[in-house]
This record gives sequence, C-alpha cells and structure tokens, in this order.
Amino acid sequence: MAAKNFTFRIRRFDPERDKEPHFEGYSLDVSEDMTVLESLLRIQTEQDGTLSFRYACRGAVCGSCAMVINGRIDLACRSQVQVLNQETITIEPLPHLSVIKDLVVDMDLFLSKNQTVQPWLQPIGHEPERENLVDPVQWAEAEPYTNCILCASCYGVCPKAGQDPDYLGPAALAKHYRFLADIRDKADETRLALVNNDHGIWGCDMVWNCVEICPKGVPPTQGIGKTRARIRRAQRDQEKGHT
Repeated sequence: MAAKNFTFRIRRFDPERDKEPHFEGYSLDVSEDMTVLESLLRIQTEQDGTLSFRYACRGAVCGSCAMVINGRIDLACRSQVQVLNQETITIEPLPHLSVIKDLVVDMDLFLSKNQTVQPWLQPIGHEPERENLVDPVQWAEAEPYTNCILCASCYGVCPKAGQDPDYLGPAALAKHYRFLADIRDKADETRLALVNNDHGIWGCDMVWNCVEICPKGVPPTQGIGKTRARIRRAQRDQEKGHT
C-alpha cells in the first residue's frame, strides 16, 4: 500500500489564547501501517510544535493516547490511518472530561472516581507468610477486570457520565467488581455499600457502550449487573433473617 495524502482536522484549544475550541487542518503523506499517533507526532515535529496530546508506550498498554478519531473513541497508537479509509481524519479529545489543551484532558476526576471504590485487596486476618495463590478456575471471574489500562475510553463513551458528573463510571465500577470477585478479598459488605446508590451501580443505563469500546476487552456492564445481583441477594438474605 503506497503512501497517501490525508487531511487531519484536529480540535484545538489553548486556554491561554483561545476563547473557544476550533479546528485546524494539516496535510500529511501517510505511509502504510502508520498510526494516528505516529501521524500526530509527525505533525507536531514537522508542522506545528504547539500541538498537544498524550502518549507513552505506543503499544496499547499505557492508555494515554485515547481520543476521538472520526467520531469513535480509540487509542491513537493502535488506529492505523489508511485502514480508516477516509481522506479526512477528524481528531477530538475525550468527552466528559475538561480539556487542558488541545487533545489533553484532565484525568483527575476520572482517577479520583477509581479511588472511591477502594481498589486494593482487603483480606481478613494477618498477612500471609507467602503469596496467596489463587486457583485459575477461581481467578477466572475476576481476571477480565484486571486488564483495565485506565484509558477512560469507557468513561468518554458512557452517556450517564455525560449526564451525571457524580456518576462513578464504567471503569471505576469494573475495578470495584474486580475486587468483589476476588476470593481473597473479604470486604464484600463494605464494598457493596460504596456503590449501592444512584451514582454507583444503579446509575448505569445498561447500554453496553463501554463493553463495545474497551480496547482491552473489559466488560464493565457485566460486572455492574453481577454487583446488582449481589446486592439484591444480600437484601433478600437480610429480609429472611428478620422473619
């Protein structure tokens, strides 16, 4: 596949000089297999050094380069320009998060919501003398939720996150279920109380956008559904105990 010319229409915003966001266009010859991230790096190096965006590993592991590419959220490092098969590539920052500059968004709100669910193991008793190994069969339920790279793609595509700024969001609730499903964790009652409200698991509209968009195959909606089931089961058990 020969090199082809593409126009990159990039949403720009510099709070020090711009009153409103605007789009700027850049023309670039793109070779076969070149990614959107590589294209942005070339534009920054060759045409406009003021263009701002995040990246780190270039290997779809760090999650830093999530952005909106032709209307769909994806990691810029794994999105190949020629595969997009459009002469104009429109690039915008993630939704639902404030823009610091250009394609760089403020991740503090997103990351703080992940901390709200207490994403650490809470066993009972003394620390084990050696590592607490888990049988693969027992680990299978929690394992998919460990793959989250905190890219915030699911948060950006979640309609509830756009409507309710206090909603924890898919990533936080998936992280919550990762520990709820871990057989070594014994804080079930405390964990369930953290998300048993309209800004937690009951706020989800179950539209499955987050499952469809996750670059690592994490299924937040499934975890939310299973958490709801646990809460309902605990409530039934409590009611039976009072009768």
